[in-house]
Amino acid sequence: MEHLPIFLDIKNQACLVVGGGPIALRKLENLRRAGARIRLVSPALVPELRARLDDPLITWQERRFEDADFRDVRLAIAATDDREVNRRVAELAKAAGIPVNVADQPQDCTFIMPSIIDRSPVVVAVSTGSASPVLARMIRARLESLVPAGYGRLAELCARYRDRVKERFEQQRDRRRFWDRVLQGGVAERVFSGHLEEADAAMERELAAGGNPSELGEVYLVGAGPGDPDLLTFRALRLMQQADVVVYDRLVAKPIIDMVRRDASHIYVGKQRNQHTMRQEEINKLLARLAKEGHRVLRLKGGDPFIFGRGGEEIDTLAAEGVPFQVVPGITAASGCACYGGIPLTHRDYAQSVSFVTGHLKDGSMNLNWEQLAQPNQTVVFYMGLVGLPVIVDQLMAHGVSPAMPVALVQQGTTHMQKVYAGTLATILAEIEDDPPEPPTLIIVGEVVKLREKLAWFSTIRDPEQGATTPVLPGD
Repeated sequence: MEHLPIFLDIKNQACLVVGGGPIALRKLENLRRAGARIRLVSPALVPELRARLDDPLITWQERRFEDADFRDVRLAIAATDDREVNRRVAELAKAAGIPVNVADQPQDCTFIMPSIIDRSPVVVAVSTGSASPVLARMIRARLESLVPAGYGRLAELCARYRDRVKERFEQQRDRRRFWDRVLQGGVAERVFSGHLEEADAAMERELAAGGNPSELGEVYLVGAGPGDPDLLTFRALRLMQQADVVVYDRLVAKPIIDMVRRDASHIYVGKQRNQHTMRQEEINKLLARLAKEGHRVLRLKGGDPFIFGRGGEEIDTLAAEGVPFQVVPGITAASGCACYGGIPLTHRDYAQSVSFVTGHLKDGSMNLNWEQLAQPNQTVVFYMGLVGLPVIVDQLMAHGVSPAMPVALVQQGTTHMQKVYAGTLATILAEIEDDPPEPPTLIIVGEVVKLREKLAWFSTIRDPEQGATTPVLPGD
């Protein structure tokens, strides 16, 4: 190691910052988060620094740096655009035995400022020893996804229970095993999801159980999005990697299934029109049973679980059975497919509202509020409406929508298999007759579809005069 990684306590300590530009601002922000009293010296300040002067712990000397500025200082930072001034600050600091950091002059530093992931009281620092600050920031960005914001709350819970755990387990080995189980199990997940009272209750149960872990598991209801794995949330990825069992739907893309923990058990419960692998009521009971057996159950659903995903029915059963659960939203198909198809769902010149509608109801009918769906200046998105497309076309025109209203069908949106069919209410059925789309296909009706040719960024538009085309990935 070229540098010793340490964490320095500077709470209420005087720290000198020489400079008034953006770099000085960045350094100052880190010092303030650590609780320092800051002496700022510069003849001028950028507006963002001036805005910090209301802070009583920041004092500004409106002048150039002087040797006397080092009086009673605990730490110094030089961040001016004058290398000689920076070097003078470094020389005086070293002579006085004061740690000093000089921006962009590593040879003059006695310490360096790392890239920081702040989950106080948990702090992760990444440094390349000044070799490449950009690389350090890239590594930090990757680590951000692995360290949830709730880790700070989890550390606070550990601090509260630390003495009691020591009393409960005399041997260090037993304490380590206990913490390993707690920090990777239901207690941690309740903290991450913001259920702090439930986390305390679960912690009490774990302490009472001693060396025998409690049997109750948990269900993670996770939205897998419309197909592109890059659209998963950080929380979804983390839960996918720690689940014991995954229960998944037909609309969950295989690349997403492949990201689940490799030794997890897989249970397929997909549904197609009039063909259900497992009835919804059976799925609800299955989730509750698996959790009661002590499993961490990942319920993976395409899109968002609360938008035509029947997630509400599943957690209703879990709540009634007393099974802990958490819900992770996903990008719903309407948003994902419209975005990748180059179709904004709202636009101030075309649509001031958007409606999400299921293309078939519980009994298989399409008894929708057609008058409402035919209102002008809106976008209507039909989920699961491909079979009923002729009915959608007829009913919208029967209720006053112009036959010239633009329509787009987005098949397998957000994936490399995406196809976009474009037309109008009057022409769309004829245009797909020779090359019919297959599920999953989303239907978008509205004037915003006109924008697709200008805004398409992911794939080539399939217009009738163009014929079939090969999707073009971003960057091609």
